[in-house]
Amino acid sequence: MARALITGIAGQDGSYLAERLLADGYDVVGFDLAASASEARNLAEIAGQIEYIQGDLLEEGSLRSAIAASGADQIYHLAAPTFVPDSWEDPSSTMAAIVGSTSEILAAALETTTRPKVWVSASAEVFGDTNVSPQNEDSAMRPRSPYGVAKLAALGLVRTMREHHGLFACGGILYNHESPRRPPHFLPRKVTRGAAAIALGQQDELVLGDLTAVRDWSDARDIVGAIVLAMRAEKPSDYVLASGQGRTVGELVQAAFAAAGVSDRVDGSIRVDPAFLRPPEPVAPVGDASRAERELGWKRQISFEQMIAEMVETDLAELRSAS
Repeated sequence: MARALITGIAGQDGSYLAERLLADGYDVVGFDLAASASEARNLAEIAGQIEYIQGDLLEEGSLRSAIAASGADQIYHLAAPTFVPDSWEDPSSTMAAIVGSTSEILAAALETTTRPKVWVSASAEVFGDTNVSPQNEDSAMRPRSPYGVAKLAALGLVRTMREHHGLFACGGILYNHESPRRPPHFLPRKVTRGAAAIALGQQDELVLGDLTAVRDWSDARDIVGAIVLAMRAEKPSDYVLASGQGRTVGELVQAAFAAAGVSDRVDGSIRVDPAFLRPPEPVAPVGDASRAERELGWKRQISFEQMIAEMVETDLAELRSAS
């Protein structure tokens, strides 16, 4: 029976991955900050089915100990700071949490006699000021945030260790991916939550930034499906995981308000705050997932509209329950 260690198991991607692997018959060990699996909201339904190790990416040796204790033959490294703006406030911690943890995991994998397979989630932030859209695995990578720099370094470590040591290590260049488990401070969840609150009469307006900004949004469950396929492939590689379609924030708003049944209230409910505006991006951040589709047979199952509708439905239920 396959045995997997998932760092960041209590997060959006980690919890969906744990559910997927459990359904496939894996033994699953989780690593996260929460004191126990039962205290993590996303793990409520599977807390009794997994082994759990409390740990901190910034605690030296924490990951090595978890890998040794887990006996895993597959390691999925998903844990990392995820809110890009925070990296400007504390770049040193961002680098330690992302680059330090990745190097510790790769080194530990090399030291283990069974040589576990390793997956490391990077980010589309590695491309930054690239010169082409859509971006693929070979596009120029010019990150413009400390977070992007850290993710690029982690991706470089994966490639280097794979080529030098023959380690089965895959890097995922993940574009924006959402779900009802996305924390509320991220833009898509802010929008779906706001649409739900407006539909319920709990707020009058939703304050946003540039409605013309473009992002490439996928469903987190589809991204997890690609991760599983990559770790079961014959050879390791790096993969861009994205929908391949850019959508504006305005389109996101329209989809959320439609799902909430208040499409006619968009114009009167959205206020653009200049404080939230950023300089326009010269190249649209849209991913080309052709390699994953070709080599892994990956196909996305959940449409953008379905994803947003599920998020709105969850927000409606939670806001009703709280009122």
